[in-house]
Amino acid sequence: MSRFATGVTVITTGGRHCHGMTANAFTSVSLTPPLIACCVATTAHMHEAITRQGEFAVSVLGAGQEHLARHFTDRTRPRGAAQFERVPHHPATRVDAPLLTGAAAWLECRLATRHRAGDHTIFLGEVLTTACADGPGALLFHGGGYHALAHRATR
Repeated sequence: MSRFATGVTVITTGGRHCHGMTANAFTSVSLTPPLIACCVATTAHMHEAITRQGEFAVSVLGAGQEHLARHFTDRTRPRGAAQFERVPHHPATRVDAPLLTGAAAWLECRLATRHRAGDHTIFLGEVLTTACADGPGALLFHGGGYHALAHRATR
């Protein structure tokens, strides 16, 4: 799978289970109704957080945000609200979760359903609201590393 390039997101929950996790196992599922999927290991702290909270947010990282992808991947960092102490963020409008400032796009989701798949759970989120920013491009993960994809103007 290292040969398959993916976008990079940070999934967040709020409330008593405030937490953030870098994820590239993320995709659009349906336009009507708007649904997304993210895959989370059953042993991950985020698995319990999404299950208990019943809602989550997604920040789609931009080309200059590799440091945030690494920050929310680092298992030596504190969990919970302490993860966000030095990370610029703002509250979501429809769900109780932080959104990362400067991301390329944001989604706020209510947990629609979940499906166990091996050592992961596929969480389907009903998209409640979205927003995007004009930014320098996207952050991709490919071949075990992060890569910036420059934004190209459309004609």
